[in-house]
Amino acid sequence: MFEALEHLPQDPILQLMQTFRADTRPDKVDLGIGVYKDDEGNTPIMTAVHEAERRLLEGETTKSYVGPAGAAGFNDAMARLILGDGNSLIRDGRTSVIQTPGGCGALRMAAEFLRLCQRDTTVWVTTPTWANHMPLLGGAGLNIREYPYLNRETLTVNFSAMLDTLKSAKAGDVVLLHGCCHNPSGADLTLDQWQVVAELIQCKGLLPFVDMAYQGLGEGLDADAAGLRYLAGQVPEMVVAASCSKNFGLYRERTGALVLISATEAINKAATSQLLSVVRSHYSMPPAHGAAIVETILDDDELRAEWQLELGGMCERILGLRHAFADALAPVGDFGFIARQRGMFSFLGITPEQVGRLREEHGIYMLESSRVNVAGLNERVLPQVASAIRSVM
Repeated sequence: MFEALEHLPQDPILQLMQTFRADTRPDKVDLGIGVYKDDEGNTPIMTAVHEAERRLLEGETTKSYVGPAGAAGFNDAMARLILGDGNSLIRDGRTSVIQTPGGCGALRMAAEFLRLCQRDTTVWVTTPTWANHMPLLGGAGLNIREYPYLNRETLTVNFSAMLDTLKSAKAGDVVLLHGCCHNPSGADLTLDQWQVVAELIQCKGLLPFVDMAYQGLGEGLDADAAGLRYLAGQVPEMVVAASCSKNFGLYRERTGALVLISATEAINKAATSQLLSVVRSHYSMPPAHGAAIVETILDDDELRAEWQLELGGMCERILGLRHAFADALAPVGDFGFIARQRGMFSFLGITPEQVGRLREEHGIYMLESSRVNVAGLNERVLPQVASAIRSVM
């Protein structure tokens, strides 16, 4: 049976990671893999996470299953983190949250649930978008359409083209939006633009589906969620996929959450029962450890304050790197868009050939599209990277 299978090419990001590891040059720089790095080039374990794990190891009494919905405490804490404390949607029972294996698990379970609601569901995604959106959503059987998002010349949001295309969407179609820190461009909607999008979604009868993978790494926890929260308050139904990989540094723990918002409490209960049936038929129950860490942090005032302080430092560091990077590239062009964008990623707007020269001649690794992980820079390597980019331009 297996002999009929063809060999598939490796994922470009994973291939880049493998090539980087095989490079023996001591001054090589990885700007491709999307993980946060500190000034020493490490992906650290956050102090609050260390303390939460210590408490869990000392107090944990069982390794029993947590159930398909995951831990109730984690789900409640994530609802408040995403939608805000005291949000009426939570109070009125219109919201439910399930714990998932990472943001990827949330995206895929949402896609399976949406296909259950309507077998020929169409989901509109940004061009460009995170590469894994396509297999996660399309693999569940959703029809994928694309809407223009990034102006390739200015590397800013092409808002008029976005609206013009979404006006052709049909009632019941799903619109995938990046909550903040757009991956891969770093170009985010303003709050005013979120309000216009909300009006269009209401007018057309569309379902918003927000991917919130980087809350806290753009401008702060509340500022990053402002657009999502506004939209949630305007529409009868909404889906949110959230990840704890970046803002808690829990990459390998695969911790995420899927939020359903329904028109009424009764509808929400029915929808959640269907969603849990989908979960049961796929991975049955989520892993517990990462969610227990998040719950411990968010439910303890001291740990939460420590976590928010450290997360705020990460956010400020990325913003500082953006400004420094743009300034360092100024001699060869206007790279001010890097300073205006948010989150970990930006496109440099250089050619694949120039990206190849950076890798071969200078040991600087980024995706062929010129997407760079700004958080992979630090004060030591930034001058080296900027000099190499100037030389290939």
